[in-house]
Order: sequence, then structure tokens, then C-alpha cells
Amino acid sequence: MVIKVFVATSSGSIAIRKKQQEVVGFLEANKIDFKELDIAGDEDNRKWMRENVPGEKKPQNGIPLPPQIFNEEQYCGDFDSFFSAKEENIIYSFLGLAPPPGSKVTKSPEEETSLPNGDVAGELEGTSATEGAEKAEEGGENEAQKGGDEDSGSPPETQEKNFLSVEGRQGVWGSGSTKQDSGGGRTT
Repeated sequence: MVIKVFVATSSGSIAIRKKQQEVVGFLEANKIDFKELDIAGDEDNRKWMRENVPGEKKPQNGIPLPPQIFNEEQYCGDFDSFFSAKEENIIYSFLGLAPPPGSKVTKSPEEETSLPNGDVAGELEGTSATEGAEKAEEGGENEAQKGGDEDSGSPPETQEKNFLSVEGRQGVWGSGSTKQDSGGGRTT
């Protein structure tokens, strides 16, 4: 299956060019096979694209703007749909493609299946050891922060006094018993 991206290579709109570049750049970076079809220089491409974008996806004026994305003959969506799928990490299902082996991909809501305990099947699939360690560290930091609050067992006023007393000691220590004289030497 080949992804078709309809673009206008000679578009005068900076916004359209940026959107086209983002789609093409993403597909290239993720090594997804695609074919770029120019609607500015090829009337057949322009006509095919306009005829195959579903009516509900066409703007009010009836002329869909590039980039428009298809998987062979199947319409995938426009830039906004592509961007949403990318943000939700469901780009492969958006494109109608199987995710590459070993990739960390979130399934679309209709593809998710719940387990009896309420967890979602496949939720932790593809989590690397580093990510697991990072999550554990984050959890440890949260526990340490919670533990610090619980261990103090003091009402908020006492905690504030403790903080101030620590500040006070730092202030005394910071000023120290050594002073600089105007000549640059130290005196005690």
C-alpha cells in the first residue's frame, strides 16, 4: 500500500507549504513509503484529489486544499486530521497501515480492549526499560515528596517556622565571622 500525499509545489500560501512540509517530513523521518502528487502542475492529480475527498470533508467552497492524504484509493484525511492523529499517536491507524514491529503505538479507542481489572490491554506494550525506570523514578520522587510532608507531622505554622529557622541559620552562616576590609585583605 502506498500513501499518496497531494501537494501544490507552487503554492503561494506559506501556511499550505508549511503543512505540506510537515506531512512529508514526518513520513520521511518515520520511513513511511509515500508518493507526493503535485496538483499544481498536473490537472489529472488535481481532478482526482477533488473528486475523491468525501463531501463532508470538503470546505464550504467545495475545493479541498492540499495536503490531502490517501492510502491508495482510501481517503485518510487532511492536514488537521493528520496532525490530530500524530498528536494522539495513532498515525499508523490514521494512514491505514500496520505499525512497524517494536514501535510504541497507542491504539485508537475502538482498537483498545479493557481487561477485567479495568486496565487497557497493550497499554504498556513497547515500553522500554529506560521509560520504565523513568516512570519508577517519577513515582519514587512523588513518594519521597509525600513522605516528606507526612513525616513532618507539624501543623503548617510550625513548618513555616522551621523553614524560617533554616533560613536564619543560612543567613548567619552566609555572613560568617570573616569580613573583607577595604584593602581586600581578610580580618576576623
